[in-house]
Amino acid sequence: MVKFPLDTSDRKEIGRRGDRVSAIGLGTYGISDYAEAMRAAERALELGVDNVDTAQVYDSGRAERFVGELIKRVGKDRVFVTTKIWPNRLTSREEVLRAGRESLNRLGLSTVDLILIHWPNRDMRIADQVRNFESLYLEGLTRYIGVSNFTVEDLREGMEALRKAEIVVDQVRYSVLRKEPERELLDFALRNGITLQAYTPIEKGGVSGNPVISEVSKKYGKTPVQVALNYLICRPRVIPIPKAERVKHVEEVAGAMGWRLREEDLSKLEGI
Repeated sequence: MVKFPLDTSDRKEIGRRGDRVSAIGLGTYGISDYAEAMRAAERALELGVDNVDTAQVYDSGRAERFVGELIKRVGKDRVFVTTKIWPNRLTSREEVLRAGRESLNRLGLSTVDLILIHWPNRDMRIADQVRNFESLYLEGLTRYIGVSNFTVEDLREGMEALRKAEIVVDQVRYSVLRKEPERELLDFALRNGITLQAYTPIEKGGVSGNPVISEVSKKYGKTPVQVALNYLICRPRVIPIPKAERVKHVEEVAGAMGWRLREEDLSKLEGI
């Protein structure tokens, strides 16, 4: 396993233009109570969690509308918004732009901060779908573009196909219990200025049952969830994006910031 330098900042870089967002983001997949989720999102902003992740397919667009309502309440300048477009919309430049405008309409925005390819379309060449996708940037519908679930090989092909935009994010499944990105992907991302957003970072609560994580959490007076998230934010350019739709969960998640695991405890967690 590659040894990564310790990142002590609670502000993570996106792209190469100086944009930074909170080291932990807020996911919107699978919301069951939108009123409670709104209270939680507003509390997250109070606690310094200022980037929100959504997607076209989350609850058939309702999650995007939820984020749009959050923006109306707090102001766009307080939220860095990421959304994602489904692979079947990548087939042409026109279809990508149509999908992008649909998302912007639901979000109530003329431009979004970041749009990702949700999954690679395996019926197309990566180069073709990424070139179609770049039209969102070229037409001014997004400040940045990125991808999700791309391998190193996918990233290489996609990066070579771009004309003006850069891939600034690859969103992948990554947790202290599932460290596959640390084998090759994270090293490649760091060398190319790409941020990894980690989805399912607490494994749907599964981190709480691990004895090593529990042992470390007691040492710091933190919860296993906080230790699992802190493990990820110790990595440079890694942003976990847990879903937290209740205020108490948001407060727990935000408590993963403001401190760092020591090297000996990172080593223990690396050994899981």
